[in-house]
This record gives sequence, structure tokens and C-alpha cells, in this order.
Amino acid sequence: MSGFKNADGKSVLLKMVKAVQDNKAYLGEVDGLIGDGDHGMNMNKGFTVFETRFKDEDIGFTEGLDELGMILLNEIGGSMGPIYGTIFMDMAEAGEELEEIGTRELADMLAAGLSGLCEIVEAQVGDKTLVDTLSPAVETLKQAAEEGKDFKEALEEMKQAARTGRDSTKDMVAKFGRSSRLGERSRGVLDAGATSCCIILEAMADGICEL
Repeated sequence: MSGFKNADGKSVLLKMVKAVQDNKAYLGEVDGLIGDGDHGMNMNKGFTVFETRFKDEDIGFTEGLDELGMILLNEIGGSMGPIYGTIFMDMAEAGEELEEIGTRELADMLAAGLSGLCEIVEAQVGDKTLVDTLSPAVETLKQAAEEGKDFKEALEEMKQAARTGRDSTKDMVAKFGRSSRLGERSRGVLDAGATSCCIILEAMADGICEL
């Protein structure tokens, strides 16, 4: 597999929606351990609004990412709305002219999302945020593109990098958000944003592989 047509990417977006819906309670539990527990509820709300509005529309991958990003930015509560809204909208902008999306193109899109995020949040790898999931996923895809790997193989490696990044947050002390007030007591628990980011990236990869 070398890539997929941007115009055919609606099913990938709906796969991401279902993953968030299926993990609503789990994300709430993770967030509730050191946060205010509303992460799953807020994410589910935003993704479900997208599904309701666009499930019957003819919409491509980047156009859908932009619409999803705007919903998250403007219509859901909590800190994650602006964060994911920025990521998805910047991904969409980076890929809007593409007809075909392969390893390098997806890596560039995700890198644009990460860059956009870093402009509004100063978090770096090691700060116990979704950056710990997204950054290694981006780097792994970039590396796979450099090595000319098959797209499906690259996506599997991206999923593993995302999981490893997510798991790494368990031993970190939170530097951002409500959980940062807990200091050392935030150690020993996964970061909710890193967890949802992993769920979304895995669903994205699986959805692409099913095309």
C-alpha cells in the first residue's frame, strides 16, 4: 500500500469517531484520576457532533479534518477542544491540496498539527501531555518515509510509537493543566490527552489500512 485518495478518507474519520465514542468512559476514568474527569465526555460530544452533521455528506479526509477541528475548537468545553481543534485544522491545511496521501504526506500533516499545537501550548516531550504521544508518532512516520517503507508497515510502526509515548506519561510529573497542581502525586497515572491521542492515531491508522 502506497497511500490513499484524500477524497476517500471519510471512513477514516468515522473510524476515529467510533474509537472516541467507544472509549468515552475509559477516557473519563483516566482523566478523573488526576484531572476533572470530563475529557471523555467532551471528546465524545465533539466527535459525535461531527458524525451527526457529516455522516451523510460526501466529504474527504482533509476537508473532514477541518470540519472536525472547527467543531472541537468552537463547540466543546475543556482545554482539549482548542488543542485538538488546532491539530486537526493545521493537519487539514497542510494536506488540503493533496489528491493522494502516503507515508510522507501523512507525516507532514501530523507534523503541521504538532507544530500548530506547540504555538499555543509550550509543552514538550516529557511534560506529560499528548505531545508525548504525537511527537514520537510523527518522528516514526518521518523515519519510515525516509526509509521508503510500505505505508501499512509505517502505520503499524506509528501506532507502536504512539502507544509507547502514551505509556511513558505514566511515570512523569504533570507540568500543564489541572493535574500540574498535584506535583509528584500526578506520577503513576497516564495522561488523558496522551491516551486519547493514541486512541485517535490508532483508529486513523486502522481506518486507512481498511481502505
